[in-house]
Amino acid sequence: MSLPNNSIVTEFVLVGLPIQIDFMKITFLCFLIIYIINLTANFCTMAIIIIDLPLHTPMYFFLWNLAFLDICYSSVVVPKMLIGLLSQKQMISFYGCMLQVHFFHFLGSTEVILFSVMSYDRFMAIAHPLRYTTIMSPNACLCLALCSWVIGFFHALIHTIMTAKLPFCGPNDIKHFFCDVKPMLILACADTSLNLKLITRITGTLTTTTLVLTILSYIFISKYLFKIKTSQGRRRALSTCSAHLCVVSLQYGTAVFTYARPSTKDSLDQDRTAAILFTVITPALNPIIYTLRNKDMKKALKKLFLRSYE
Repeated sequence: MSLPNNSIVTEFVLVGLPIQIDFMKITFLCFLIIYIINLTANFCTMAIIIIDLPLHTPMYFFLWNLAFLDICYSSVVVPKMLIGLLSQKQMISFYGCMLQVHFFHFLGSTEVILFSVMSYDRFMAIAHPLRYTTIMSPNACLCLALCSWVIGFFHALIHTIMTAKLPFCGPNDIKHFFCDVKPMLILACADTSLNLKLITRITGTLTTTTLVLTILSYIFISKYLFKIKTSQGRRRALSTCSAHLCVVSLQYGTAVFTYARPSTKDSLDQDRTAAILFTVITPALNPIIYTLRNKDMKKALKKLFLRSYE
């Protein structure tokens, strides 16, 4: 099959994680359990939000989007990684690699934008409780969610096109457990300085901008929290915000560490470790954090279990 970029390489080898052969099966089992938890918890979150009418609010509409994103995000990477743990090395075609690059960055960047939207939603709920339903109308929520998906899609498209245009002459071993831009650039037999600048500047700017917007929202939220007279109302507002802050800290911390700093060969091992957090661990933790720290979700979950036993 001829490639449009004059590449000799038609497929890549995913080297995988730097784990000793004796620990491969144990690691496989651990990651498989986490992935099953991720799918189960996020599907349950989505189902509860759809079934329980009191949860048909802007906050849970965005939480439904987050759960859906987490399922897709980890599914782009984890199944291939699990196969690689059993076979030690995993082959992937050039076009399959490009698809993985695109959907990984598409879903990842959509998620960080959605975090900013969710923090804005919390700000509106606390700062303008009487006008909240008017400001965050179904149309406004749909528009904000669509904007997150569209921006994420075009952000990923830039990296996919720029990477696909590079010639790959060999070797074809990607020192990662999935196709990502930074480890692929090391294999390109052409100048990749522009690609590296795009990663650092565009992805770094997107991540930093959304993080700043999220922080600003919470600075304004903290200002309005002091105006809530009842301690019960203050605790309720803090519980929803603290859950979101836990999730944001996990996701942004690893994303900034991986993409907002210069790329070197020595940094790839660190990138792989960080990638495990935001592709395997965080998507499984998100629904657990929101469910355990959210009274409405726990109430809806109890109601659902009671119905099933009636």
